Amino acid sequence: MDLLNQDVLYFWSTPFFISIILIEIYFSYRSKKKNYNFKDTSTNVYFALINFSLDLLMKVISFGVMGICYYYRIVDWEYLGVAYWLFAFIGQDFLYYIHHYVDHHSRFFWAVHVTHHNSEYYNISTGFRSPVLQPLFRYMFFLPLAFLGVEPLHIMFAYALNQIYGTLCHTNFIKSKLGLWGFFFVTPSHHRVHHASNTKYLDKNMGMVLIIWDRMFGTFQAEEDEVTYEKLRYGLTSPLEDKGPINIIFHEWKEIFKDFFSRKKHLPLGTRLKYVFMPPGWSHDNSSKTSKELQAELSAEQK
Repeated sequence: MDLLNQDVLYFWSTPFFISIILIEIYFSYRSKKKNYNFKDTSTNVYFALINFSLDLLMKVISFGVMGICYYYRIVDWEYLGVAYWLFAFIGQDFLYYIHHYVDHHSRFFWAVHVTHHNSEYYNISTGFRSPVLQPLFRYMFFLPLAFLGVEPLHIMFAYALNQIYGTLCHTNFIKSKLGLWGFFFVTPSHHRVHHASNTKYLDKNMGMVLIIWDRMFGTFQAEEDEVTYEKLRYGLTSPLEDKGPINIIFHEWKEIFKDFFSRKKHLPLGTRLKYVFMPPGWSHDNSSKTSKELQAELSAEQK
């Protein structure tokens, strides 16, 4: 049972990922592709360490809350068979999709998640560019699984294994869309779209392992041919000028603070709160636009 632990999984996968990253760096420089930058990669490692440390500190609370939900579970699995594990992994992936969707559609959560997107590079190490404050609340999205009889240890084990798969999708070296596999599962092509800041690609392909959630709920977007469409641009729609480690984590919180307190004084509290919880880019006067508004404008221009 101890082997079904996310920390054990992370421990044994670390040498594998170090090897993969070093191989990718080697081929990146050999082919003269600027996929890596020392400062950017160092930031990715720095974020991963903070995230992991905070995750450890939150274990008592997160497992305590999930444990209470599991105690009051409404489903009892007779044994840990194939059906149980399929339910755990597929259920976890679906709840992650919901979590990820909320991250992109509420500015409060986006302010945490944005650290995973503010790099202008895309490589395996980008998968470790964690939303560093997410361990404070991430487990709350997984509580339905505990109520449905999945043990907290197994919930986080499934999360860790799914994350390992998702991290491997952060690469530019696999160009193929992988045929039938890519119809059901997330591929590097799908996830490149997710990290792109081109208007057409904003807030698309939220899945971690299964892409079927995106196909079902209207957030799927295939990667277009760069020759006929446009080259992928990674990072934010407005690139950061200050790429210091503190600003990279807190820059969106600063903007939220500014919008909440520095807008015209006649704005009611309800409108100010919308600057905190509405989708990123929302504004009461259309001075900035959400991804859906930008995509609607693009669609109108192309007609």
